[in-house]
Amino acid sequence: MKERTIRLAATGSRIAMGAIVAVACAAGVAGAVAAPWPDIEHRPASTTVAPVPGDTVLVCNGSFRALGRDASRADLMLAAAAPRVRVDAGAAEPKTDDLAMPELEGGSGARVLTGAVEGRTAPLLAASESISLDEEDLRGFAAAPCREPSMSSWLLGGDVSTGASDVILLSNPGSVPATVQLDVYGGARAVSTVVVPARTQVGLPLASVASGQQYPVVQVTADGAPVRASLQSGLVRTLEPVGIDIQDGASGAQNHLMLVGVQVAPPAEGDDANGAVVRLLAPGEDTEATVRVRPSGSTAVIDEYPVSLVGGTPVEMALTGIPAGAYDVEVEAGGPVVAAARQRVHAGARADFAWMLPAPQNAAESMFSVPAGQPATLYLRSAAEEAVTVELGGARTQSIELAPGGSASVPLPEGGYTLEPSGPVHAAVGMRGGEDEAAVAGWPLWATAATQQPIVVRR
Repeated sequence: MKERTIRLAATGSRIAMGAIVAVACAAGVAGAVAAPWPDIEHRPASTTVAPVPGDTVLVCNGSFRALGRDASRADLMLAAAAPRVRVDAGAAEPKTDDLAMPELEGGSGARVLTGAVEGRTAPLLAASESISLDEEDLRGFAAAPCREPSMSSWLLGGDVSTGASDVILLSNPGSVPATVQLDVYGGARAVSTVVVPARTQVGLPLASVASGQQYPVVQVTADGAPVRASLQSGLVRTLEPVGIDIQDGASGAQNHLMLVGVQVAPPAEGDDANGAVVRLLAPGEDTEATVRVRPSGSTAVIDEYPVSLVGGTPVEMALTGIPAGAYDVEVEAGGPVVAAARQRVHAGARADFAWMLPAPQNAAESMFSVPAGQPATLYLRSAAEEAVTVELGGARTQSIELAPGGSASVPLPEGGYTLEPSGPVHAAVGMRGGEDEAAVAGWPLWATAATQQPIVVRR
């Protein structure tokens, strides 16, 4: 009996001990589940690299081309006049090389300006050109910067209507040929290809690649070497020349665009429109866009236009009922779009026009040049949520304070300038004659290759 009692006690102890161990295990598992697990993370090696800049290369357009002066040779291009060129550089003068202009009779001035890298620093370099014409078929004022070549750009302000004589200029400053594809958006799509030899400028009448297209927009894509694409325009109405323009190539499509310093003039006698027109294109899918208009120097929106865009079809809308002055035009869309604004001015029976392109955000030091010909103005619009200080140096030195989203305008004499903002801004140069002179031109300011930011490389 005693032995049986001992066995029962031993068995009971083992059962109790097993229960305790089981409870402890369960508690441990529950605690392990609730407790944070150790993180296993693989961090790729990375380093910040300052890109080694290449030489600063700018291309100037040269002679303004006239079409249709010889009725027996419709494709003949003659040089109407050579522009005045202004070059502004740092300590070292840039190297200058002329481009061949094989199909232009009497042409000159198409040139390449090269600022050589010193150490790891590319020099700041700027150049611009301007021209005034007063002839039977071409009359007006045009001005534009000399620009860097690129692999892709958009020509937005083309015209193939009766009386228009637009010429696409393709300049290849490189040492190898470039094959350039021209995709035309209009009432229908069209594609053309042209080979631009090394160190050569080729002129191509817009009507030869965009005949019958309404509001033609041309996407320029280069292969083999970057090219500088621009558009020279002349317009005649009822046998009277009514303006010339030099339009630069715009960068790629974006959801948000800002055009600053757009000139709106009073309507001419017998004309119920002020001539300010915005051309828009959604290259891909259909999208909805909103166009907002603000006076230069103000943050207030004075007009707003909703626009429905069909993919691949350009449209134009007039900025009607807006008092004369300078305005900033904002385009906000649900998908990528390209846009430009046409400016038109009058003085008596004379007229002139110019297309203004979107001004990209720029937060780095850059250099720009203002040519001779007409009074010029620098237009600024802040893209920051805090106050921005813009240091203007060169021919005129000034510190400009911009409130968040604010804007300002500064008169500029002819000369070279540096622009150094403390935050992102949109900037453009506008040139306009007095009340008795029909003359207008304008272009945005782009950051130069010399201001490339460091990049992070991961492996």
